[in-house]
Amino acid sequence: MTETGYDETYETMSEAFDRDDDASTTTTTSDSRGLETLVIGIDAGCLPVFERLFEDDRIPTIERLCSEGVTAPLESQIPPWTPSAWPSIYTGVNPGKHGAVGFVGYDGYDWHVTSNDDVHEHPLWTLLDRHGHSSVVVNAPVTHPPDEFDGAVIPGFLGPEDPDCHPDGVLDDVRDAIGDYRVYPKYTRDDDSLSDVEKIAEYETLVGMRGAAFRYLVDEFEPDLGFVQFQKTDTVFHEFDGDEAMVERVYEATDEQIASILEAYDPDRIFLVSDHGMGPYDGYEFQLNEFLRDEGYLETTTGGKGMPSWTPMRRRLREGEEYDTWEPGTAARLAAVAARSGITARRIRIALEKVGLAEVAKKYAPGGVSRTANEQVDFANSKAYVRARTELGVRINLEGRDPEGVVPVDEYDEVREELIRTLQAVETPDGEPFFETVAPREQYFHGENADDTVDIVTIPNEFEHALSEQVGDGEYFGPVEPWNHKLDGVFVAMGEGIDESQSLEHVHLFDVAPTVIAAMGVPVSDRMDGTVAPIVDPVDSISYPTVGESEQREQASPDEAVTDRLADLGYLN
Repeated sequence: MTETGYDETYETMSEAFDRDDDASTTTTTSDSRGLETLVIGIDAGCLPVFERLFEDDRIPTIERLCSEGVTAPLESQIPPWTPSAWPSIYTGVNPGKHGAVGFVGYDGYDWHVTSNDDVHEHPLWTLLDRHGHSSVVVNAPVTHPPDEFDGAVIPGFLGPEDPDCHPDGVLDDVRDAIGDYRVYPKYTRDDDSLSDVEKIAEYETLVGMRGAAFRYLVDEFEPDLGFVQFQKTDTVFHEFDGDEAMVERVYEATDEQIASILEAYDPDRIFLVSDHGMGPYDGYEFQLNEFLRDEGYLETTTGGKGMPSWTPMRRRLREGEEYDTWEPGTAARLAAVAARSGITARRIRIALEKVGLAEVAKKYAPGGVSRTANEQVDFANSKAYVRARTELGVRINLEGRDPEGVVPVDEYDEVREELIRTLQAVETPDGEPFFETVAPREQYFHGENADDTVDIVTIPNEFEHALSEQVGDGEYFGPVEPWNHKLDGVFVAMGEGIDESQSLEHVHLFDVAPTVIAAMGVPVSDRMDGTVAPIVDPVDSISYPTVGESEQREQASPDEAVTDRLADLGYLN
């Protein structure tokens, strides 16, 4: 599609959104019914990003909320990444309780894309349902497959492109009403057929879809709680390296949708929250698994299963197969044999790059070959390893817990303490400590699912550095992605039941759910790790039924779009 054609398509869709804005406003005005509580999620939203946009008057609605409401930094959790932090926001508990630790969940040494099946705590909308309150939830991450409650939900990030929604058929209704609805962009990150201008227009289209779908569902269901999340405010930094013009366009589009929602429904109270912050990184990327190998903790392999690869899994899913693990095919095994003789995928790639054929080889290589033919972590035979960089920690291969654990239980404490001391001594090439914190997991995770987290938490110094799980090139340090996550997001609250005369130094991520519920006069769960922020009158805490097996949703398989998007962002190899 030409740039002009793409813009024309976007303009047509924007006109449809504008008509929807008018219809929503008219409908709401006629029956004079507004939302009781509105929660706006801005992924990666934070005051440093906001304040630069305030100066140029790019986001006047967000600026008004911040200036008129109670505003404070929102301290994120460890790890401060979308698929773990958003469940913490809407459940009020740490990952050791709710169970969503990263972009993938692990079954022994195999993995699956994280879904709502991994979240073992009630979100605030199901707790509200028990007290007669209805909700509409749009684009909240890790909500597929959806919970059942009084209201509606369209899942967001990590769900498939055509997610199961609640109630059945509601996604078709939304598409009939607003013209289209997608979870992900129409292109992949390495798609060179679209210009950056066209790609950012697609981002704006997706932002518009969130607002239009939310307004349609609020009109249809007249909920007490509305929860709408905007994801592209995060991914624009990753894909476009924090380019100011691109960031401005996405945040302007988000601000416009928020303005339309506020104008249409005039909520009694408003909360604006984010899962983490975003900022420039000036440090290094540290290949921690390469370091662990040299220290004698980690083994590698160039054959067999090794580290899971998404390429063959995606192909099989596209062909309609369902399975729980990955086994390399014939081509991958032959590549592994060649690797043992020194003919690795990395060496082949370097040679091809010299003659300009690297992209051709990458395009036509059988799925999984390069991953199998490169050195990779041998989970089963290692003492300790990093499963994924976004987990911010090291996993110990423990007997009795992990399928082929090699560290005896009675040696666990000794091995862990020794490794903690070793990691605390790691320095950057500039002679500065790489880690701000190296600590036992108990300092950050507790609960029934704590064993599914890491054993040692490793937090890079001031979030100026990043981790990598890669092995094989003999180097420890390399260049870091220029923009990535920071620990402080943002919390804004205003309206009925909010003491706007109070000032807050900071709020923690776990405090969001209890504060929202308390503001609505509903008892909080006694399992929540967070507390009600002092701007809201405290309420009683009670015991709610736990999420038992009878309430678990049928396990859903990820589709190609989900994992392609994770790969686009660098979260999966």
